[in-house]
Amino acid sequence: MVQQVTPETTIEVIYPESDGQPMADNTEQFAWIVKIKENLEILFASLADVFIAGDLFWYPVEGNPNIKQAPDTMVVFGRPKGKRSSYLQWNEDNIPPQVVFEILSPGNTLKEMTKKLQFYQRYAVEEYYIYDPDKNDLNGLLRSEDSFEVIEEMNGWVSPRLGIRFTLTPNTLEIVSSTGQKFLSPGEIDQLREQERQRAERERQEKEAALQELEAASQEKEAALQELEKERDRYQELLAKLKQKGIDTDNL
Repeated sequence: MVQQVTPETTIEVIYPESDGQPMADNTEQFAWIVKIKENLEILFASLADVFIAGDLFWYPVEGNPNIKQAPDTMVVFGRPKGKRSSYLQWNEDNIPPQVVFEILSPGNTLKEMTKKLQFYQRYAVEEYYIYDPDKNDLNGLLRSEDSFEVIEEMNGWVSPRLGIRFTLTPNTLEIVSSTGQKFLSPGEIDQLREQERQRAERERQEKEAALQELEAASQEKEAALQELEKERDRYQELLAKLKQKGIDTDNL
């Protein structure tokens, strides 16, 4: 009797794209997530190999869907832009996000934030920033070999990877790019866009008015030349008539 060996069945590992939880607990937290994520998108729009995502599951270990985090914002240098349902690190040249942001809300617990810190430290995040908009408190950690070191002074700190400067005013956090561009909310960006549109429209109208003035001046000049030509013709006609009557016009 020959014993048949059945091949092992390969079990497909499912990496969930959502945990069913909301992206943010309140409007303030959501507004900050959007502001940081979208302004980073604008900042690195011209670089094809910088991937930026908000609230996207990051799976660092193939075969283990339980090891995951969804940073409020993450930045990955060395990976192309594009759509992703999750960030599967082994499919991304094994490049982890180098920079992550977390925006705190009243619902965040110390246990939750400690687990996130341990995760980011273990899986090679280089820069980790935590902002509490309710308290206007910013904290940062920078990788040193295999662990994080606290950035002692965040006010005026410039991110080594992103080149952005953090400034804490009495009421809020301001973030400015290396080119001096301030991070703005979508509403503020729209206001600037409208101001720029209005400025461009004013310039167009001013140029149009200037061209109309030039055209009017040109027409006036042309009319004056035509009138002068008519006067010259009338003068020549008068001289011709005088000569016909025998009058010496050269001695007039």
